Amino acid sequence: MVASGPRPGWSRRAQYGLFFGFVATVATIVIGLLMLILSLAAPQSYAAVRGFALDVTAPATNALSEVATTVTGLVSGAGDYWNAAGQNAELKAERRALMRRMIEAKAILLENQELKRALALRERDRKTVATGRVVGSSFTSPRRFAILSVGTSDGVAVGMPVRAADGLVGRVIDAGAFASRVLLVSDRANIVPARLVRGGLPVIATGRGDGTIDVRPLEVGRNPFRKNDIIVTSGTGGLYPPLWPIARIVRLDDDGAIAVPLADPGKVRFALVEPPFEPAAIAEATRPEEPR
Repeated sequence: MVASGPRPGWSRRAQYGLFFGFVATVATIVIGLLMLILSLAAPQSYAAVRGFALDVTAPATNALSEVATTVTGLVSGAGDYWNAAGQNAELKAERRALMRRMIEAKAILLENQELKRALALRERDRKTVATGRVVGSSFTSPRRFAILSVGTSDGVAVGMPVRAADGLVGRVIDAGAFASRVLLVSDRANIVPARLVRGGLPVIATGRGDGTIDVRPLEVGRNPFRKNDIIVTSGTGGLYPPLWPIARIVRLDDDGAIAVPLADPGKVRFALVEPPFEPAAIAEATRPEEPR
């Protein structure tokens, strides 16, 4: 059988390798024994030897440490980068969620404030028939209506006046079991006897069909209105109780003025249905409208 490599007995290179390996082993053992004897016999001298060994190996140790630190920093930095990207996405998602919650909280706060104002108004007037939510209103149609979430099952009847915390909304013209239609004060068919808060001058408020109200004095003469004047119901006619706020003057005309309703149907969320100031006024309010 042929050998796979040279044997130590006849290979000079192998013999030298074994010899030097033996010498190195013996030298290591001798040095170790000497260091052991030195540490036992002369501890101070051994401390100096250890310090010398530290000085000799320090450069190599520092170099290896820096290499290890650099590699660790690269790995951890890459990990931190990816983690930062993920955390940034999470923070953005949390911020969007918080913004949605803030908007919802503001909407709930505004709704609660308006409901509290409506309830406070109801507490002052014990004759309130029903309180409902305004679920819709017309803005582009020439006829101005609003839908209220209360009907005949709540005691609502055609002809009853409707108001919000800010002022007069209109009057009921159709009533179902669970909802009713309100003719807004800005509709052309709605004419409200009113008076000017400043001075008590009697006026007539007529809807213009575009979200505004035309205000005219009963007496022909000079224009008595001023910008930002407030008009309120006078109680004449028996349908609307007196002193309900109606509108604010925003522009003067030749012999009258243009006003905007204080109870904006686009912003009102809750409204109160009340009985007419005089029950006999229901018959007048429910009469069919004459064609214009």
